[in-house]
Amino acid sequence: MNWLSNFIRPSIRSLVGEKKDVPDNLWQKCSACEGMLFHKELKSNDNVCYHCGHHMAIPVSKRLEILFDEGAYQTTSLPKVPHDPLKFKDRKKYAERLKETRQKTGSDDALIIAKGKIGGQNAVVAAFNFAFMGGSMGTAVGEGIVRAAEEAVKTRSALIVVPSSGGARMQEGMLSLMQMPRTIIAVDSVKEAGLPYIVLLVNPTTGGVSASFAMVGDIHIAEPGAMIGFAGRRVIEETVRETLPDDFQTAEYLLEHGMVDMVVPRAELNAKIGTILDLLMNKTSSGPKGGGSKVKSKDAGAKSTAKKDGPKKGKKVGPVSIKSADSVTKKPANSQKVAKAS
Repeated sequence: MNWLSNFIRPSIRSLVGEKKDVPDNLWQKCSACEGMLFHKELKSNDNVCYHCGHHMAIPVSKRLEILFDEGAYQTTSLPKVPHDPLKFKDRKKYAERLKETRQKTGSDDALIIAKGKIGGQNAVVAAFNFAFMGGSMGTAVGEGIVRAAEEAVKTRSALIVVPSSGGARMQEGMLSLMQMPRTIIAVDSVKEAGLPYIVLLVNPTTGGVSASFAMVGDIHIAEPGAMIGFAGRRVIEETVRETLPDDFQTAEYLLEHGMVDMVVPRAELNAKIGTILDLLMNKTSSGPKGGGSKVKSKDAGAKSTAKKDGPKKGKKVGPVSIKSADSVTKKPANSQKVAKAS
């Protein structure tokens, strides 16, 4: 019998107590300032470092909760497309890669379409899921952007796209590159309908995504520190044979050079986008907010008459706004009637 291991060691353990296992996921290190972050505080701060303000990656479901009013939204399924049109294979089959990624993320592809209200205004959001093969754009993502644009036009909603992608999905070859012009045409249909098209650029936005629909928005908003560009920094430096600035391809650099309209912290996105939509979508207003007047119908109240030479002396006719040419009916000059302004 070994008295050292059987008697002495248990006695010491009883004095100092058993060592409790500490979970490894309680703390996380910030990749920018290397500060230690308690996971509950980090989660409550929307994955933003409370030491330096660095915006970390965030699940797409959480991003949608932040964008929509009270976190309420409804998702729309993506259109069905051939999952492996080219029968592509590198180290493993593309079909197997898709199957594994779908099981891991619980998503059909790298795009989620959601609709709800932002600032009280109807909005359709197409958000990329970077966890799904780096948010790469294939035929399913292209079809998703088209469906989101159609839904926005159908429901008279603003279209907001949140790209977070490494670019086109090369496992689908030319079919993935064809999504670039298709998505451009889709967002143009939203603009032609007179609806806002807003792009929220998050880290990272690169490749064929940044070269297509991501940079043709009516308004471009970016999260602080987001990397936005086409080719990588090393490729550009080797091509131009120059050393690029340290903040090259960041949201702040693009804001300074006029490529981005504003850089907005994550916590302020709902309020800022809501204000923008309120300005763009409330073209007519009444009551204390608005300064214009509306034309009432014929049975709305008293009317005043006017002659060829205008109103009688001493009588004033208030400003009248005419919504469309159809509201004016031609009559003989001596019997024209002008609706009194409300």
